[in-house]
Amino acid sequence: MTLYAPPDTRWCEVFSEIPEHLQLHDTPSEWIDANKPGQSVPSFLEGPVFDAQGNLYVTDIPHGRILRVSPDGQWTCVAHYQGWPNGMRFGPDGRLWIADYRHGILAMDPEGHEPVPVLTHVGSERFKGVNDLFFDRRGRLYFTDQGQTGLQDPSGRVYRYDLETQRLDRLIDNGISPNGLVCDLSEKALFVAMTRGNGVWRIPLKDHGPAGKVGMFVQLAGGVSGADGLALDEAGNLFVCDAGNGCVWVFNQHGEPLWRLRSPTEGRTLTNLAFGGPDRRTLYMTESATGTIIRCELETPGKSLSY
Repeated sequence: MTLYAPPDTRWCEVFSEIPEHLQLHDTPSEWIDANKPGQSVPSFLEGPVFDAQGNLYVTDIPHGRILRVSPDGQWTCVAHYQGWPNGMRFGPDGRLWIADYRHGILAMDPEGHEPVPVLTHVGSERFKGVNDLFFDRRGRLYFTDQGQTGLQDPSGRVYRYDLETQRLDRLIDNGISPNGLVCDLSEKALFVAMTRGNGVWRIPLKDHGPAGKVGMFVQLAGGVSGADGLALDEAGNLFVCDAGNGCVWVFNQHGEPLWRLRSPTEGRTLTNLAFGGPDRRTLYMTESATGTIIRCELETPGKSLSY
């Protein structure tokens, strides 16, 4: 029995590709040795986020770089350091906040300079390996601590950090590879992509302490990877990157599938996404394996990230 009609397919277009002079062919990288041994990985893009001027910032995980792409597609390297940067967001302080697998939560001046540490441990214990982050309207930081967790080790964590009080709450500690995350429109619940569980969990929020009544919001199927970056539009629709199938799934507030946004490239590693453009009606996505940024025009604007 089919519960829902199959989602409509929409094809995206290529916005820009990392230029040859910024591709690092055969450059030594411990990340490549651990994750893609024996392969040449000139870049692996992640963490898209826009500034107020319409510039798109992305991370290059294996080579420890923060790259900026202008509205007309011109690329600049604004930071290059010894780290593995992944998700990014602009914080209430105007700095670019970075989830770095090796170092924890970092922040940097968006014009450049080396990122500086903000959160490197919890209770003197280092993080497993942070992955992505998100700020709510109150300026509180949520981030995932993924490490090497998965079905064999469901111990991934999700944290909330209050910048004013410096209170750090562990919301869950049994995640199956927690990755992208975003609040719902009312900010009464947090959606978290569980990559190796290939689904999205819904975590009810309260002001203090761990979460309760966590549930499965949507379950994906197939692929060698799973649910990755998340985004929300002003109608409350949830956009879920499928890192193994080269697409983004779009679900309404009830978890019913609406659309499947397909990549025009041959790569299948579509990892993260961000709304951009003057009216936030253009969705930009990182196709990591090919070093490509793709985009799709949509009717409903993305949820505002201002505070």
